[in-house]
Amino acid sequence: MRKSLSLFVCAFFVAALAQAQTTVNLESHLKPGHPSSYSVVKGDTLWDISGVFLDKPWLWPELWRVNPQIDNPHLIYPGDTINLVYIDGQPALTVDRGDGARTFQMSPGSGSGEKLKPKIRSTPLETAIPAIDLEAIQGFIVQNRVVEVGSLEATPYVVQGASERLVLGAGDSLYVRGVLQDSSAYNFVRTGPVYVDPVTDEVLGQEATYVGLGRVTSREGDISTFNVASTRVEVQIGDRVLPTEERSVNSTFYPSAPDVKIDGQLISVFSGVTQIGQYDVVVINRGIREGLEVGNVLAIYKRGAKARDRIANEIIELPSERAGLLMVFRVFEKMSYGLVMSADRPLRVDDLVHNP
Repeated sequence: MRKSLSLFVCAFFVAALAQAQTTVNLESHLKPGHPSSYSVVKGDTLWDISGVFLDKPWLWPELWRVNPQIDNPHLIYPGDTINLVYIDGQPALTVDRGDGARTFQMSPGSGSGEKLKPKIRSTPLETAIPAIDLEAIQGFIVQNRVVEVGSLEATPYVVQGASERLVLGAGDSLYVRGVLQDSSAYNFVRTGPVYVDPVTDEVLGQEATYVGLGRVTSREGDISTFNVASTRVEVQIGDRVLPTEERSVNSTFYPSAPDVKIDGQLISVFSGVTQIGQYDVVVINRGIREGLEVGNVLAIYKRGAKARDRIANEIIELPSERAGLLMVFRVFEKMSYGLVMSADRPLRVDDLVHNP
């Protein structure tokens, strides 16, 4: 049943979800003092709003019931009112649409005596609120990527900048050597760390760290001249060039529990810190092949410290303690990126992740 429900979540809660029967006692997970309704404002996220009603935000999808007047009640807009109601004795959420979700229609009129074919375009007045704060993860969704180990060695690379400059930024010109794949724009990337599973020693992939964006201005043989359009950090000699991925920021994922048992670890953190906290982006050693999906929520467990048992005269590991939550926002075949949504104490690489 949970598998079926998850599939409906990914399909944006089609009408058949109205017939689904939840296996979770949602009544027991309602937050004490929860309101009966909530008005959505700009800056809200689905995670924030779910925390208004639930003590476990990842149960958010199970609270939804399809409103027959609304094509997709899970797209929430500023100005909408979310109501907590009871259907067949179970709590559920419904939406009363506000002005933000309404659409305006544009159709060309006739001018200068020329007849135009009527076309109608219907667009929401507001943008649907995201599941989580996209500002913290936008670059990782659109730009960073994981590739097979060694694959970057065969890609084109930066030879030097114009006027023999070695470090380059936005607006500079540079030269790239190698055969380029067809693309409207290209990413400059730097060879990043190789990720290895700490338990099995399996190589999971290699980070291609985003450096900047460039466009080709001319080509001669295997040498291409680029203009640097933007950079996250300065482009350097030896940086690799990859075609941009046809990706955009996807805010239409929702908090949900994994459908399968997940036992993994934090294997890296992007902020360069040793102690991991709220809104840090982390890497976990589980991905598509283990059944993880975008939007899945995982509990983080602080790995237990080692202690000496003086009676048995041996070193033992104390039990791990639950210390936070993360949401998966991008998945690769063998690993995933996650955003730490809450942390009760400082976390570290090597701490554990399990089903919430």
